[in-house]
Amino acid sequence: MTNGNMENTESSDVCRKAAHVVAQPPDRQVLSPDEMRPMLHTLREQQVELQCRVAQLTARLETANREMDALMYAVSHDLCAPLRGMEGWGQAFLDDFGDPLEEEAQAYIRRICSESRLMEQRIDALLKLAQLAREEMRSERVNLSAIARTVADRLHEREPERAVEFSIQPDLSAFGDPRLLEITLMNLLGNAFKFTGKTSQARIVFGQTDVQGQRAFFVRDNGAGFDMAFASKLFGPFQRMHKASEFPGTGIGLAVVQRLIHRHIGRVWAEAHVNQGATFYFTLGER
Repeated sequence: MTNGNMENTESSDVCRKAAHVVAQPPDRQVLSPDEMRPMLHTLREQQVELQCRVAQLTARLETANREMDALMYAVSHDLCAPLRGMEGWGQAFLDDFGDPLEEEAQAYIRRICSESRLMEQRIDALLKLAQLAREEMRSERVNLSAIARTVADRLHEREPERAVEFSIQPDLSAFGDPRLLEITLMNLLGNAFKFTGKTSQARIVFGQTDVQGQRAFFVRDNGAGFDMAFASKLFGPFQRMHKASEFPGTGIGLAVVQRLIHRHIGRVWAEAHVNQGATFYFTLGER
């Protein structure tokens, strides 16, 4: 046996012996101060060692956060700037020299501009996802029904020509971070609004149900739905169930939802059928 293992064994024996002594009934003989002294000394050493480990882990975490901040700054500035330049110069080329070019050549230049813009949007989305994962949380009673109604009103204002029926169960509340839960519902209701875009009588429901004895909230729509065979990819960044030409977007919204629900010690999942709509469920690890 190595010295380290012997020390750990001895420390464990001392701790067990001390715990045994503390647990003795009053009528049993207890150890004398001289016998307790080495046990207390060992406990103090272990306390100091634990404090040192906590300090080391805290220092590593702070270093990792500083490195993450530096990386995010580099990505947002040093990588996005060339992409904006590609799009800008491409558009300038079309404006100044595009007329003599054949239509196919112009289409290539426009494609370069659009792909550069898409890459910049995806980088921005990843940065926002990383920021949400590190944002400090606060917990309070949140009126989810009120948030859902506000989000629904915003969606109506954005596309007033669409006739979408929103059914929001009243007085639903939960403990959580108000801002993060608002972002969660914005993404879920926004997705439902988007994927009912080709449905003549679109209907979106926000409510509450019981799933295996646990309270779960849900957002249900009667839109495009998706094939459950690909459900395992649903919450991955940039994973799409439909073509971008059919339903535009960055493909990051559900990844954001999953990250925020996990931060609330909850879980999120979905059920759907192609062309028959989808239902997204989420739970919150409430106190």
